[in-house]
Amino acid sequence: MLQRSNLPAPPALKELGEIALFLDFDGTLVGIASGPDAIAVPELLGKSLEELARRLDGALAIVTGRSIDNLTSFLGDVSVHLAGSHGGHVLSAKGAVLRETTALPSEVKDGLADYAKRAGILYERKTHGAALHYRAKPEAEAEVRKFAEDLAGKHQLATKSGKCVIEIVRPGIDKGGAVELLAGREPFAGKTAIFVGDDVTDEDGFAACNQLGGFGIQIGQRTPTQARYRLSSVGDLHEWLQI
Repeated sequence: MLQRSNLPAPPALKELGEIALFLDFDGTLVGIASGPDAIAVPELLGKSLEELARRLDGALAIVTGRSIDNLTSFLGDVSVHLAGSHGGHVLSAKGAVLRETTALPSEVKDGLADYAKRAGILYERKTHGAALHYRAKPEAEAEVRKFAEDLAGKHQLATKSGKCVIEIVRPGIDKGGAVELLAGREPFAGKTAIFVGDDVTDEDGFAACNQLGGFGIQIGQRTPTQARYRLSSVGDLHEWLQI
C-alpha cells in the first residue's frame, strides 16, 4: 500500500531475527553526487559490507542501477551478492553468474551518446544498459525523457527513471525481479526480505519484499512509497547497519 505520511524508523537489526538484506547503492549506501563518477565512497565500505554479510550468514545483496564493473571500481572485489543494471546482471558472492541479459543494440547506445553530446548532458555507457544524466541541466528533463522513451519504444526496450537520470534497459528488468531471484536461493531463502533504497526504481524492490512477507526502508523523504519504514540519511543507514 502506498504511504504518504511520515514513516517510523525500522526496528534495530538485532530485533528482526533472520533477515535477507537488499541494499541500493547511490543515495542509500553513498550520497548522491553531481555525476556517477563524483560519488564519495568511504575507504572501508567494501570491507564493512563483507563483515555485515558475515553477520547475516551471507544473506546480503547490493542491488543497483550501476553496472557491476562500475560498482566494484568503487568497492573493490567485494564478496557479497551483486545485482547490477537494475537486476539485468546478477552474481553470487563467489562470482557465479545467476542472470545476465544481452547488451543493448549499438544503435541505441550510439543514439544516446550522440544525443547527450548535442544536449550537453552526461551519457553513461553500461554493459547491460545505457543512461542519460541531466542533474546539471534539470530544466531539460521533459526533453531528455521523451528522447529516451521514443528511442526505447523504437527498439522494443524499456526505460527506468531515477533522480535526474533515465536509463534504457531490456523489458522486464527491475530491482524487484533481482530480489525475487535471490530470495528463492540460499542463503536468502526463508528469511525476512528487506529492501533499502531512496529512489523511484527502488519501489520495485519494496514491492517484491512486501509480497515476500518482508518490507522496505526508504532513505530520505519521497512520497508516495511502498516502504514501511524510513531513515533520514545515508549516515543513519550506516548507523542502523552498524558499519
